[in-house]
Amino acid sequence: MSDKLKVGILGGTGMVGQRFIALLENHPWFEVTTIAASPRSAGKTYAEAVGDRWKMTTPMPETVKNIVVMNVNEVEKVAAEVDFVFSAVDMSKDEIKKIEEDYAKTETPVVSNNSAHRWTPDVPMVVPEINPDHMKVIEFQKKRLGTTRGFVAVKPNCSIQSYAPVLTAWKEFEPYEVVATTYQAISGAGKTFKDWPEMVENIIPYIGGEEEKSEKEPLRIWGEIKDGVIAPATSPVITCQCIRVPVLNGHTAAVFVKFRKKPTKEQLIEKLWAFKGVPQELELPSAPKQFIQYLEEDNRPQVNLDVDYENGMGVSVGRIREDNVYDFKFVGLSHNTVRGAAGGAVLCAELLKAQGYITRK
Repeated sequence: MSDKLKVGILGGTGMVGQRFIALLENHPWFEVTTIAASPRSAGKTYAEAVGDRWKMTTPMPETVKNIVVMNVNEVEKVAAEVDFVFSAVDMSKDEIKKIEEDYAKTETPVVSNNSAHRWTPDVPMVVPEINPDHMKVIEFQKKRLGTTRGFVAVKPNCSIQSYAPVLTAWKEFEPYEVVATTYQAISGAGKTFKDWPEMVENIIPYIGGEEEKSEKEPLRIWGEIKDGVIAPATSPVITCQCIRVPVLNGHTAAVFVKFRKKPTKEQLIEKLWAFKGVPQELELPSAPKQFIQYLEEDNRPQVNLDVDYENGMGVSVGRIREDNVYDFKFVGLSHNTVRGAAGGAVLCAELLKAQGYITRK
């Protein structure tokens, strides 16, 4: 009998669900024992349910191929099999909100990749290096749900990972106005080029809902707990454009920043290399040893060279230079389905285990 925590993946057949399964292969703390998906996949083995739709570059782990997929809507039945679940279900926002809370009410912690609960006031939305203290709001959420160990925690949108950590590292210089344009990979839409041939050699200057998330979510991460809810920060003001580009994995951001206390370029670079958080201090299994790297070459970061930095869990920054309208500008890059999706959620779960919120049932 394994001493690892038993994990369920809700929505395990989709692209993010597959990424969870790939990342959790041989995880030292967690073991995927249960996979749940839509009723049409239920009753099939995982290998049968996915068929030729496995989208990861690594092979499907042998350990999951013969797991019989359960019906995600049979909440009590699925919850009885696991210590906690990762959620990557593909449903409407209201359906996701309900089903994630339904799982939490079975005393099963839910760590979600979905956006549905990102603005629920007592649900923590966490980048573990930035706001691990927000997990404390879980105690207020449990009172609302009437649970003792069940809760929902979420990770933020993939698009902000390439610049929100950078701005956090520069907090002492008081950034107050930010313009960001993100160039986002097609896997962020759950697609490959095979699924989406019209993206080949093409750019689409619109991603539904993405700009609002990119402007508002960093402020919630930088907020504080007041009266049992997360009160978002009010500064810096961020304005965003989000563009879909013909790249499989990796979201790049071109960012302009104004500071109240203008730093030097050398100070900015020094703060990036020095920036670390609780995951690094605790040496959590998925934590990058060096969270943010700065690349001196004029033509970096590049998706082909840098997207897998620190196994996709790190952030790469380059081209910091003074600007003639703003104070400084830079380019950031993060892996949207690792740090920005499943990997970020796995790191949240590791933090929750380390903080004592996720335990064996």
